[in-house]
Amino acid sequence: MTLVLLLLLALSLLTAVLYSTKLRRFSQQAPNLALAATPFQPSPPVVVIVPVYNEAENIESCLLSILNCTTLPAETLEVWMVNDQSSDSTWAIAQALQQRLNDPRLHLLQGQPRPTGEVWMGKNWACTQAVEQTTSEFLLFLDADVRLQPGAIETAVQTMQQEQLDLLSCAPAIECGCLAEWLVQPLIISTILIGFNFEAVNDPKTDTAFAAGPFMLFRRSAYDKIGGHRAVADQVVEDVELARRIKFTGLRLKFILGRELATVRMYRSGAALWEGWTKNFYLATQRNLTGSLLFVGLLLLICTVPWLGLLIGLSQIALDGWTSVWVGILMSAASVIALQYDARRQLYPVTGIAPNYWYLMGLGGVAVAAVAIGSIIKTETGWGWTWRGRPLKLSA
Repeated sequence: MTLVLLLLLALSLLTAVLYSTKLRRFSQQAPNLALAATPFQPSPPVVVIVPVYNEAENIESCLLSILNCTTLPAETLEVWMVNDQSSDSTWAIAQALQQRLNDPRLHLLQGQPRPTGEVWMGKNWACTQAVEQTTSEFLLFLDADVRLQPGAIETAVQTMQQEQLDLLSCAPAIECGCLAEWLVQPLIISTILIGFNFEAVNDPKTDTAFAAGPFMLFRRSAYDKIGGHRAVADQVVEDVELARRIKFTGLRLKFILGRELATVRMYRSGAALWEGWTKNFYLATQRNLTGSLLFVGLLLLICTVPWLGLLIGLSQIALDGWTSVWVGILMSAASVIALQYDARRQLYPVTGIAPNYWYLMGLGGVAVAAVAIGSIIKTETGWGWTWRGRPLKLSA
């Protein structure tokens, strides 16, 4: 057992060094969209579309953040909330807010049932209905858990204009609340970032495409050209598919960090986190079973093995006293744990995720491994594969 533990810790140290090094390089090189010092004037017409389904916890704060982040008038800015057949109090909360504010920029749309005989996944049907209500030159799609910062809309539109983009997608700063979020979010987000290549995504000569659904700003002409959300109606991960269509059509795509523009708290409970990540994780790998299982193994190696080594080493020393072997095991485990803390510190400047609860990364590794395996099973079988209770399994 001692030899096996030494070997695992050696592999853990090697992978942790690579992990920390790549994350540090990413934090130094990743592009970030800063708030514009002087907003673009005059602003072209822009509509903000928020599709919602059972978002009673989020909808008021989301809409207020949009309306309060800008002074753009109703002639230039429209905000459309589309209620996608919610079964909670989302619609009532939005109506009460509209009556209280009496802001002509805010529009509420009670979404229609999904067309029979057609497959419409996720937010695609709600977004399609909202787009039909407006002719604005720019379409900004936001999730209800996003909170915009002052100047965010003007900055995004100005960037679109200056760089002649057709789709601008920003990754908001990540907020964590419950313990499950602190365990899972830093590990999944950091792993995504380590393997992410902004340069390839933003290079029109490559086939690499990506976008983040919480914040997607389209030029209306480009959105119509690729068929909009109607063209990806049957896609669960519609944001990435829309980005692919933008790029493959020869249009200009840019994906960038947007910590200064917006924040997002993706999940507000352990149950919501489990449902959300098991919905998306395996699809995000394009159903790469080998890659997903390799991810699970590496994550456990980096996060969980050193803590197990530390506990085993301390228990053996308590029983047998100090020996060179167990001292070596403790030093190896401690070295990896120190690298874990360093990685969490590197994550903060680019994602907004503080190093809180970093000492629970061993448990976090187990939790994320469970999410990955659960996502594989759900996606391949359709068992329990849902979003807010709605089944996602496609008909055979």
